[in-house]
Amino acid sequence: MGPEALAQVLRPLAKLFQPADYPDLLVGLGAPDDAAVYRMSADQAIVVTTDFFPPVVDDPYQFGAIAAANALSDIYAMGGEPLFALNLAAFPDDLPSEVISEILRGGAEKVKEAGAVIAGGHTVTDKEPKYGLAVTGRVHPDRIFAKGGAQVGDALVLTKSLGTGVITTAHKRALVEAADLTAALTRMTRLNRSAAEAAKGHGAHALTDVTGFGLLGHAHEMAHLAQVGFEFNYAALPWLPGVKRYAAEWVFPGGSERNEDYFGRWVTYPPGLADWEQRLLHDPQTSGGLLMAVPPKAVSALLATLHATGDEAYLIGRVINGNGDILLTP
Repeated sequence: MGPEALAQVLRPLAKLFQPADYPDLLVGLGAPDDAAVYRMSADQAIVVTTDFFPPVVDDPYQFGAIAAANALSDIYAMGGEPLFALNLAAFPDDLPSEVISEILRGGAEKVKEAGAVIAGGHTVTDKEPKYGLAVTGRVHPDRIFAKGGAQVGDALVLTKSLGTGVITTAHKRALVEAADLTAALTRMTRLNRSAAEAAKGHGAHALTDVTGFGLLGHAHEMAHLAQVGFEFNYAALPWLPGVKRYAAEWVFPGGSERNEDYFGRWVTYPPGLADWEQRLLHDPQTSGGLLMAVPPKAVSALLATLHATGDEAYLIGRVINGNGDILLTP
């Protein structure tokens, strides 16, 4: 569902559940964030999220691993530690059992890698396969990474190259080169666990994971909630191998257009940017990296830590005065 349609359908729920009536719900429908957080005591809260989608690749094991990494990422983006997960699955009646087993195995092994456990789940019959997780984790109530904490002067750091939406669309259209798909799979199956730990260790002010709304959509959410603006250096943005070539041939998922139509109103693009280059900035990501707002004095040490743990690390911009505006400089 696109961002504008999603906002419309959620409005009745926001009116039904008034924040004052649920003081222990620290993060909920009141503002867009990566997961819900509910305080259990003065020093412990549970953080809960759910995510599932149709296959983005043909290999069932890889699909399961990607879907699990994507769902777990929301826990990390809140500063939490995953504890357990429930499988959410929809499969056609004629899908071979060995394919289903591989999807579930891919997800389960990724959950185990995260230090969590699969505790159960639910399946339904559907014409199109879908898989994901409902994940429960824990976080200290005073150490939540909310989206809205960015401060003017902060540096903006990204931990995974962009373009998975374009790559997986090229794959569906039988246009992708094997090496380009492999590079995307490597990013999508990597957990954001160590990147989130690095953000904690170096005093990040705000954090989100870059997923379906694309880099600029999630950046707008962060900037709007903090009442600031984000400035990105276009030349510093990292792209997966082959992405620009496919994008120039107008290979985009449908979500790119929806994201651009909705979030483009807050974006100022560099002069001379081609239509496909603008659309590419709104590419929806699957299991994308973390976008961090960090104090400038912490940047060098943060980048060094990320590189040491095998994570990608890119300094792509800074926080400026504004109100949810996104400025891209050449």
